[in-house]
Amino acid sequence: MFDVIKQIDAGVLNVGYYEGGAQASPTVVLLHGFPYDVQSYREVAPELVRQGYRVIVPHLRGHGTTSFLDTSTPRSGQQAAIGADLIHLLDALSIDRAIFAGYDWGGRAACVAAALWPERCSGLVSVNGYLIQNISKAIEPLSAKVERGYWYQFYFQTERGRRGLERNRAEIANIMWRENSPTWRFTNETFERSATSFNNADYVDVVIHSYRHRLGGAAGYELYEDIEVRLAKQPPITVPTVTLDGGADGVVAATDGTASAAKFLAKRVHHVVPGVGHNLPQEAPEDFVDAVLEVAAL
Repeated sequence: MFDVIKQIDAGVLNVGYYEGGAQASPTVVLLHGFPYDVQSYREVAPELVRQGYRVIVPHLRGHGTTSFLDTSTPRSGQQAAIGADLIHLLDALSIDRAIFAGYDWGGRAACVAAALWPERCSGLVSVNGYLIQNISKAIEPLSAKVERGYWYQFYFQTERGRRGLERNRAEIANIMWRENSPTWRFTNETFERSATSFNNADYVDVVIHSYRHRLGGAAGYELYEDIEVRLAKQPPITVPTVTLDGGADGVVAATDGTASAAKFLAKRVHHVVPGVGHNLPQEAPEDFVDAVLEVAAL
């Protein structure tokens, strides 16, 4: 499935994506995080195809072969942008409804799209629960242990951090992989397979804007203002949902899911996957497949 990449114009992007399964089958869109890429679903996607699904795995903006159609389009990384990208991709592919499944940035895109366009989402799988950012509270610190794990977010607020990401994008990603998933023994080959996606010309601009916007260090763009206004209200998710936490996640500690329970108004099931870190679909593909099958049955 990951041998031939397709390209399609969708919204402001030309999106690179992998596809498997019959077009008439129910669709699952698998969304990767940062600093990762579509290879997170290297085992998940083929198994879902075997289970009878059409599977779409896109490169998010700033990654892989996804590019902007117009040089003047802002290289936004804000949550409204990546959520809108998902809906534009569905439109471009003439997909009415799909299961949205993701982690990290991809989980956030899935949560945004599920909350604001529930008619397009038949079910949600989100690692680390409700991921719509509350920008108004970005100035409020978390525990010191959690803040320490977010070192890259603070680094990227500075010009030094921007230059560091430009020069050392693979090195930074490798450190984050190891710290985010302390139990994951990935090989150099596995890392290098994903690291090529970070050579995208828009990678630095999109990543820097993402982290500056979420912490109040950069304004959002007018193109997404209406969506951000809606997200500022912290909208609930009204579609069936399975949430997952990695029991060994080095950046977002596992929970029992109760703190965010009020944000899910439809049937919601929460699981902790023991011994697994932040990149859950690549570290525990069977558990991620099971979550997609579970949400389809809710």
